[in-house]
This record gives sequence, structure tokens and C-alpha cells, in this order.
Amino acid sequence: MKKLKSTLLILMSLLLLLGAAGCGDTQNQPDGGEESPYIEEVDPVTDSDDKQPEASPVNIRIASLKGPTTMGMVKLMSDCEAGATQGSYTVDIYGTADEIVPLVVSGEIDVANIPCNLASILYNRTEGGISVVNINTLGVLYIVETGESIQSVEDLRGKTIYSTGKGTTPEYVLNHILTQSGIDPLNDVTVEFKSEATEVAAMLEGSEDAVAVLPQPYVTVAMTKNDSIRIALDLTEEWEKVVGSSMVTGVTIVRNEFLEANPEAIDLFLEEYAASVEYVNTDVEGAAALVGAYDIVAEGVAKTALPYCNIVSVTGEDMKKSVSDYLSVLYESDPSSVGGNLPDDSFYSVG
Repeated sequence: MKKLKSTLLILMSLLLLLGAAGCGDTQNQPDGGEESPYIEEVDPVTDSDDKQPEASPVNIRIASLKGPTTMGMVKLMSDCEAGATQGSYTVDIYGTADEIVPLVVSGEIDVANIPCNLASILYNRTEGGISVVNINTLGVLYIVETGESIQSVEDLRGKTIYSTGKGTTPEYVLNHILTQSGIDPLNDVTVEFKSEATEVAAMLEGSEDAVAVLPQPYVTVAMTKNDSIRIALDLTEEWEKVVGSSMVTGVTIVRNEFLEANPEAIDLFLEEYAASVEYVNTDVEGAAALVGAYDIVAEGVAKTALPYCNIVSVTGEDMKKSVSDYLSVLYESDPSSVGGNLPDDSFYSVG
């Protein structure tokens, strides 16, 4: 009996070994034999979808003018460098709008902060190739002098006025205010244009009886270097007297090709830009430090000038109305100031 039990145990062990060998063969030959109850087919693409890293945000290439338009962006720029923005931005700062125009036309940049009337000119030149998405700066222009002779617009008659911005906002604003005040810009005054505001400020420094049109923060820069310089007229106030609506100095434009391909990236940019503007207007000391760090103007100058720079972020229908009203006034004075034609509704990206 014991011998029989031993024989049975040996036979059972052999059967178990053969069964185990059979499972192993099925695993290695998925196309033949019975399916393994344990192994399952896994689609590597489907299974790994949730594990894929998120796509990097589209990088927006931005050109901005050295001055209030860029001052409003300094928090966004700083946060981007620190990896604290959701969007990705590359910001280059330029001294004049003339440097930015060819970059927009060639498609080397995606977004630009430029004078409002230049945006209209570009819209006409590119046959509708750009859109305006926000107002970033309202009036920042002032008449300054190194004497006490200018108390009203009428006092500008017969004067030589130094100014920057030929063919852009300063020229057209000054001309319109003069004309509406009964002064011929061509015959009753002499306007000498310089390429940059720093040059105009330098003219004031060495003169005892100079008159100039300057934007902030360069008004403050000039006043810190020459205590005889004073603000004679606020051209924003003078504009509102003769026009009855706001002056729009700077706007943000986007190439339509980029806007159509990346609408969500632009929406995010406008949100983060607005947050930057709010920071600049509420934390003047912190903003001034960033303005100085980006070499826009010295920190001390920025601290004094920021409250007078009218930095804003106006979008949607409010933006459209203000820009449209402003361009209409310029067009009535000189159609070439807006590119020959007022832009149609496609010019305004109101979301």
C-alpha cells in the first residue's frame, strides 16, 4: 500500500509540472493555444496618455517702447523670468516706434506696444494684418519749459518747441491742440523734432528759455537734472478741453496670423498684462524697483513719475470706443495721421 501511495504521489507531481510548463508556453506564444487568464493586452499609447507631460505654452514675442508702455509690463516680465507666469513671453525694448514697425510687418514679433495712430497706419499698410487688443497708456504728454512764459496754449505762439515723435502721437496731439486754439502749427510756431525723448530732455538741460513736449517719465528725468524745468501745460487736459474725449497714447496690437492660431495664448497674455498693470499702479515702490532693474528709467525717477503715467489695461468695447473716437479726431485733422483711412471693425479684437 505504501508503495502504491508513493507511486501516485510521483504521478501527481509529474502532472503538476507538465501543467506549469503549459502555462509558460501560452505566455510566450500569444497567437496560439488558450489565452492566459492573467495577461492582458495594453495599448501603450492609450495607457500613457495621462502620463504625458503638458505641452509648453506658446512663446509670445513682444516688442515694447521704452517708457510707460513697458513700465506697465515690468511685473509680467519679472514673473515670466522667475517662471511665475502661465504664459511664455520674450520682451524686447526699443527706443523708437520706427524700430518696431518692420518687425511687425516681417512677422519677427507677435505682439507690439505702439502709439495708437501707428496701429491704424499698420492696419492699413498690412491690409488688415493686425488687430488692437488693448489700450495700455492714456495721456502722458506735457509742455515743459525752463522759464515762466507759458501759462496757456496761446503763449506757445511764436515759440520754438522741441519734441519727439514726428509722425506719431506727440506731433498729432500738439498740432490738433494748436489748430483748435487758433494757432497754425506750420506758421505760428517752430517745432524741432528729435528722435528720442532723451534728446529733447538734453536740450532742456542746457537752455534757459526752452520749451518742449515730453512724455512721462522723461518729464521727471529732465526735472531731476535741472530744477528750473517746470510743467507748463498738461496736454491731456488741453486735449480734453478741445475734443471732449480721452487721449489714447499707446495700444497693444497682435498680428492676426498669430492671433488666429493662438487665441487662448493672447487671452492669457491680456489677463497677465492686466495683473501687471494693477501691480504697477498699486505698489509704486516695487514697480519702480523693477523699472530701474530693466533700465527703462532710474528707480528714483520711476517712483516719482509712475503716478502720472496713466498706465492702464482697457479691453473690449471700452477699448474700441476710446480708440475709435481718438482716431476719428486725428483723421479729421490729418487723414495721413491714421494711414489715410479709418480702420473698420475688424481692427478691434474685443473678445
